[in-house]
Formats: sequence, C-alpha cells, structure tokens
Amino acid sequence: MSQDTFHGWSVAAKDKPMQWTELPLKAFDVDSVELKVTHCGVCGSDTHTMDSAWGPTDYPCVTGHEITGIVTRIGDNVRRFKVGDRVGVGAQSGACLECEYCKSNQEQLCAKKINTYNGRWPNNDQSFGGFADKWRGHQHFCFKIPDSMTNEIAATCFCAGITTYAPLKRHGVKPGCRVGVKGLGGLGHFAVMWAKAMGAEVTALSTSDRKRDDAKDLGCSDYVVLTDKEGLAQRQRTFDHIIDSLFSLMKPNGIYIVVGVPETPLNGIPAMLIAARQLTFVGSLIGSPAAMEEMLVFAEKHNVRPWINKWKMSDAPAAIMAFREGKPRYRFVLENEQ
Repeated sequence: MSQDTFHGWSVAAKDKPMQWTELPLKAFDVDSVELKVTHCGVCGSDTHTMDSAWGPTDYPCVTGHEITGIVTRIGDNVRRFKVGDRVGVGAQSGACLECEYCKSNQEQLCAKKINTYNGRWPNNDQSFGGFADKWRGHQHFCFKIPDSMTNEIAATCFCAGITTYAPLKRHGVKPGCRVGVKGLGGLGHFAVMWAKAMGAEVTALSTSDRKRDDAKDLGCSDYVVLTDKEGLAQRQRTFDHIIDSLFSLMKPNGIYIVVGVPETPLNGIPAMLIAARQLTFVGSLIGSPAAMEEMLVFAEKHNVRPWINKWKMSDAPAAIMAFREGKPRYRFVLENEQ
C-alpha cells in the first residue's frame, strides 16, 4: 500500500454494502496531520450520509467523524503536534480560516467548511472519514486528547460531545437552571451529563419507561414519559432550556435547542406559544475548535465520560446494522486491532 492511500469501509452507492477498500488520502501539505486511526465512533450522520438521506452523497464514501488516533506524520507548519501524540478529529476538517466567522472562533459556520467526510478539499481531493486505518487532514481541526482520557472514551466527544456541549454552554446553562432532554440516545445522554456538570437540574423526557434507571445514573433528577399526560401537565412552564422536546414545558423566555437533524423538515411548531412565552428557538451545529478545546478541559475536570459499546473495526458492517436497529447504549465505537 502506498503511503498516500488508506484502507477504509467504503460505500460505493446508495443501498450498496460497505466494503474494505483502498482509496487515496488527501494530498499531503505543510498543514497536514496524518493519523493511525485507533478508534472511531458511530454517528447518525454516518447512516444518513451512506443513504443519501440529507442530499446526494459524493460516492465512494467512507464515513466516521469521531476519530482518535496516533500522529504518524506532520507537515512543516505543524507545531502543536508531534509524531506519537494522541489526537482526535470531529465532523469538520477544514475551513477558509480567513472569513468573519473563522476569525471570530465560529469556523463551523464558514461558507467554505469542509466536512470530515463527503466533502472536497480545495484541490478537489475527496475527504474521507475514520472507518479506516489512516486519516489525513488539516492541523487546525485536530485536538490533543487529555492524558486522563483513553482514545476509545475520547472518540465520541468529537461529534456527539461537542454537538451537545456547545449550545448548552453558549446559552448559559448554569446552577439554578432546569434543563429538559428528550431522548437518552447518543446525543441525549451526553446532554444530560454536560448539563448536570454545569450545575443544572436535569429531567429526561422519554418515549417509554425503560431508560429510567439509566437516566438516574447519568445524573437526571426527574424522568417523564411523553405519553404520561398527567406527568406532562405537572411540568408545564418548567424548563429554562430544552433539547429537542415539547414547547409547552418551557418557561417564559426559555431556550429551545435543536441538535438532532431529521431527514424531513420540522413541523408542528406552535407559533402562538413561542410568541406568547417569548421563547427562543435555536439550532446548533457541532462547535468551533475553541469550543472543542474547552469541552475537553471541562470533560477532564468534571469526569464526563460517555457510555460506549466497542466493536472491532473489522466488524463495522455488523455494527452499522446494530446501530440502525437502535442498539447502542449509548454510543458505538469501532476499534482497530493494534
């Protein structure tokens, strides 16, 4: 195998099976960091992209954007990392680094943002993700893993972690706040742990009773089943912040945060209730490199650790099938054999 190629789990077209394939890495340049991939988390974005559910996918596609690994090569401009460092990469791998958003620590909003997979580098090389043995990308979007965190634990912080940490921090979650989180999944379980660590009182809002014990262990002080009309009625006008749930449960001046991205447009948004309670309805996309660095420090300080289930990288197709069946508790992580 050439030093400029890698092997990864590629999908050749919609509805085609994953195949272990040799593909080209992006051209190596002065800002490049190359990793030997040790672990990669599995995200809903992976299956949406494999399926062209968010729009046409640029096939062949290798997904995976919760990447951790060991630095094996660096470009001449790279000073933050050295060969042998443990490093992580999230859903974004590039940006112009010159626009108003990039210069204000909002690189995730750059019009020239390059996704870690299903994107194109400025020279038109395809971007590929971490369901692979190697990864290569820009140093600006690589992050040192804290000494207290293993690669397998750190991996899911780089998408699910930052996707929930960034908006909670940005919108002022602090002691005294009441936060509602709908769904204890990959994103939801992170949201609970972050909000609890920020000092908030957290309520899980779930479609069934089966995750009640998990919610308590994660840090929730309350649990409501969404079909329990009496329970919901008792919690009207309760929450300062809600992640992806019911507007009617929010206090006046509350903040409704959208982080999960379905394949179809949102509907049923109650305009009158939003106006009457002066609610703020916001979206949030991953997080900036500065927010990523802050999140890692916060996770280390407060011992925030995701709940993961490990799979061998060689078993990635089976892991994706299990993921589609809703089996993660609460995040799958693929591990390359060392």
